[in-house]
Amino acid sequence: MRLGSLHLVDFLVILGYLAVVIYIGRRAAAAAKSEEGYFLAGRKLGKLYQFFLNFGNATDANGAVSTASLVYQKGASGVWLSLQTLFMNPYYWFMNPWFRRVRLVTVADLFEDRFGTRSLARFYAVFQIVATVIVIIGFGNLVGYKVTSSLLVKPEVQWTADERASVEGYRNLRALEAGAAAGTLSAVEESRLDTLREQNKRGELRSFISWLDSPTGKWTYYLLYSLVVGAYIVMGGLEAAAINEAFQGVLIVIFSAILIPFGLAAIGGWSALAERVPPDMFNLLGGGGASSIGGWELFGIFLISIVQIHGIIGNMSVSGSARNEYAARFGAVSGTYAKRIMIILWAFCGLIAIALYQGADRLSDPDSAWGTMALQLLKPGFLGLMMAGLLAANMSTIASQTMAVSALFTRNVYGYLFPHATPAQMVRTGRWAIVVILAIGVYAAANMSDVYAVVQLLLTVNVPFGAAVMLIFFWRKLTATAVWATVVISALFNIITPSLIAPNLDAVTRNAVLTQQVDFNGRPVPVFFDTVVREDLSDPASPFVGQKRLHLELVVLDKLGLDVAALSPSGRNAARFIYDGLFPFIVLFAVSLFTRVPDRRRTDLFFGKMKTPVGATPELEEAAMAETARTPHRFDETKLLGAGSNWEFTKWNKVDAIGFIACLGVSFAILAAFWLLLRAASGTL
Repeated sequence: MRLGSLHLVDFLVILGYLAVVIYIGRRAAAAAKSEEGYFLAGRKLGKLYQFFLNFGNATDANGAVSTASLVYQKGASGVWLSLQTLFMNPYYWFMNPWFRRVRLVTVADLFEDRFGTRSLARFYAVFQIVATVIVIIGFGNLVGYKVTSSLLVKPEVQWTADERASVEGYRNLRALEAGAAAGTLSAVEESRLDTLREQNKRGELRSFISWLDSPTGKWTYYLLYSLVVGAYIVMGGLEAAAINEAFQGVLIVIFSAILIPFGLAAIGGWSALAERVPPDMFNLLGGGGASSIGGWELFGIFLISIVQIHGIIGNMSVSGSARNEYAARFGAVSGTYAKRIMIILWAFCGLIAIALYQGADRLSDPDSAWGTMALQLLKPGFLGLMMAGLLAANMSTIASQTMAVSALFTRNVYGYLFPHATPAQMVRTGRWAIVVILAIGVYAAANMSDVYAVVQLLLTVNVPFGAAVMLIFFWRKLTATAVWATVVISALFNIITPSLIAPNLDAVTRNAVLTQQVDFNGRPVPVFFDTVVREDLSDPASPFVGQKRLHLELVVLDKLGLDVAALSPSGRNAARFIYDGLFPFIVLFAVSLFTRVPDRRRTDLFFGKMKTPVGATPELEEAAMAETARTPHRFDETKLLGAGSNWEFTKWNKVDAIGFIACLGVSFAILAAFWLLLRAASGTL
C-alpha cells in the first residue's frame, strides 16, 4: 500500500486534486479567446475573485517552507523576511487602484505609455522575463522539490557508500558541536570539527537521503510538476488561474495549519514549546544568535520591499483584471492580510521544528524542515492532503507569475516584432510562451540549492524598476534616460557583478581583505562574501576562498568609512538593504535633473488618466476618458501640493482615509496577536 514514504491513500488525494485543477482549466478555455480575456480575465473579476487571486498570488509554498526554515535557523526573528510586508498593507490600499486606473495590460506598457519609448518597455519585458523565470518560477520549483524530496526518504539499507559517509559525517558534526559547546573536545576532535564544518559549508553532509537526490529523480519531479501547472493555464489563462485559486485557497489554509496540532502533540503539547525551545528564539527582534534579525535589518528589508513591489510583473495582471477600483483595492488588502495570518502559522511550524530537531537530531538542510516534519507527523491521507496543499500553494503563484511573463512576451516582444498579429495569434503565442517559460523554470530550479540566498535575491532584484515605477506615478520630471541609467547601473552593480562576475574571479575570491572573517558568538562569520571556505579541505593552513555572492554594497560602504567588519551580521545586512533601497532613487533624481523631460502633452494625458476614476460601465468609462483627453488638467485641484507642482500626490477622500486607518488598525492587531502568542508559547505571558 506504499510507494516510498507515501501511502496509496495519499496518492489518491493528490491525483484527485490534480484532476480538479485540470478540469477547471478546460472549462475556462472557452472564455480565453482575446488578449484581455486570456491575460486579464476580461477585466471582470469582482471582490471575491480578487481576494482569492491576491491571496493565491501572494501565498505560496515557497513562503511557507522558507519561513519555517528561517525561523528554524534564526528563531522567531526569522519571520521578518516575510512578515515585514504586514506594514505594507495600508500602502496597498492606494497602490493597487493605480494599476487599475492606468488601464494597461502589462507593466511594460506603462513605460511606453508614460515616456513614449518602446525600447524601454521592451527592455523591461526582457529583463523581467529572465528574472521572473529564473528567480521566482525557478525558486518555486526548488522549494516544491525540497519538500517533496524530504517526504520520499530512501531506506538506510539502500544507501550507497558515499551516501552513508555523508549522513555519518553529519551525525559526527552534530555530536562534536555539542562537545564544543560543553568544552570537552580534545585537540584532535577540534581539528575534526573544523573539517566537518568545512564539508557542511560545501553541502557535502546530509541528515537524510532522498529518492529524488539523483539527477533522474530531480528531473522527473520537475517535469511532472510543470506539466500539470502548464496544462490548466495554457488552456484557460488568467480566468482558469483565478477560479483555481478560489479552490486552492482552502487547501492553502489546510496546508499552513495541518502540521501545528500534530507537531504540538509530538513534542508533548503547547507547554512543551517553552521547555524545548531556547527562550531567545521567541524574540521577534534579535535573540537568535549570530543569524537573528535586528531592528535596522528589519527597516532595510521593509525599505527595499516597499520599493520593489511597484516593479513586479504581476501588478498589472492582478489589479488590471478587477471589475473596478474598489474590487482591486479590497482584493489586494484582504487577500494579503489573509497571507499574513498564514505567515504566523508557518512561524509556529518553524518553532515546532526547533523543538523536534536540535542537538544530534539537527537537520543538515534547514529547508527540509517542513517536509521532514510532514513525513514524521502526518498519517496516511493527511500527508496526501498536505501535499495537495503544497501543490496548490505553489501552483497558484507560479500560474500567476507565468501568466504575467507570457503577457509580457506576447505584447511587448512578439507584439512589437509582429504588430499586425491577430488576437487569435497573440493568444496562441501566449500559450506557447507558457510552455517555454515553465521549461526554463525547470532548468533554473535544477541549478539552485540555497533558499535563503534566493530569498535575499528576490528582495533586491526588482528594486531598480520598482523605484522607477514609483516615480512614474508621482513625479512629472522623471525621464526615460534616468530610468535607463538606474536600471543598467543597479543591475550591473547589485546583481550581475556580485552574483555572477565576482564569484568567478580568482583575484576577488582569494583576496585576503574580501575573504576576511570575524568572530561572532564563538563562530567565524564572513564579512563581504556569503560563504568563506578553505581552498584545501585537508590542509588547515590553506588560504580562504570566497563563495556565492560578494556583497559589493559593503565593499563600497567600507571604502566610504563605515567599519563594516565591526557590525553584527544583522547590521551588515541592514547596511546592504538600505543601500540597495536608496541607490536607485539617487540615480533617478540626479539623471532626471540633467536630461530632457518627456513630452508635456503625453505627461498631461498620463496624469489626467491616473486621476480619472474607472467607470462603472464600459459606456461611462469611455465617456470619462474622452473628457480627460479633451481636458487632461480637469482634476488638478485634487493635487496635494498645488496645481502647479511637479509632484502628483493626491488629496485623500473619505474612502482613502477610512481604508488607510482601518488597515493600520488591522496590521497592528495582527502583530500584537502574534507577539502575545509568542509570549504565551515561551511561558512569559
